[in-house]
Formats: sequence, C-alpha cells, structure tokens
Amino acid sequence: MEANARDRAQEVLETALAERGGPDPREPCRERLRELRELDRSAYDEALRHFGETLAPGIASGSLDPIDAWTDFARTLAERCAPGRTVAIDATGRATPWDPVAGRGSLVLHLPGAGGGRALLVSLPAEPSDAQRATFDWLVLGRQKLETAG
Repeated sequence: MEANARDRAQEVLETALAERGGPDPREPCRERLRELRELDRSAYDEALRHFGETLAPGIASGSLDPIDAWTDFARTLAERCAPGRTVAIDATGRATPWDPVAGRGSLVLHLPGAGGGRALLVSLPAEPSDAQRATFDWLVLGRQKLETAG
C-alpha cells in the first residue's frame, strides 16, 4: 500500500469523524489485531493485507464510507478472533442482527458463540443512550453493578 493512500484514508476518516462525531472506529480494530496476532498469525497477516489492499485505498478514493468500512473491518476481525454473531443495540437496549446501514447510531457488539466469553466491541455510537451504556458495561466490561448518579 502506498503511504499516500494510507495518509489520505486517515484524512478522510478524520473529516468524517469531525462532521458526524463519535469515537474513533479504529480502536476496536487495534485491540482485535493484537488478539489475532497471538491467536492466528495467518489471519492476522490476511487482515493486514485487507487493510493495505482494500480498506485504506477504498477509503482514500472515496469508494468506501470511512466509518462504515472501519466498522465492518472491526466486525470481521471480531469474527476471526471469536466466531459468533454480531448485533446492533438500539437506544432502547433492544438487540437485532447487525445490518451495516441500519446499525448506524447503534452500539455494535460481537457475541462469541461456543465457549462464550465477553462480548467484543465493534462500534460505539456518538452519544450512547443509558441502555447502550449499561449493555456495554455489562457485556463488554463485565461490570455487575450499575453506576448510579448521585
């Protein structure tokens, strides 16, 4: 991958984040890549190839929406780390199967299948609702007690 494509993709993402708000979608990818490097080196190498050959050039050229593309990459990495299913948690706390377009504004989690384990963060909404925060705290962080305002 050319360095200028990577740099351009970063600029496009930063512009999108400034316009739409929300957390940087690359952070869950970084976590999953660290895990994947330890779990399956060939899957890790494949993920890096996908980043260099598809993700960054697609974002840089404008053919991929930067936030949607990073969210899908995070979902793919989570699936490679722990096969399972990905869900979108709406503002009320209701979970539905993840859909790339309908999932915008949702808390997106990957739920490992057999063997369980904590949910893996795919994407946080710009402003999580109380229900989304509680779901994240419980399923991702493993907090058993609700935080109370006071």
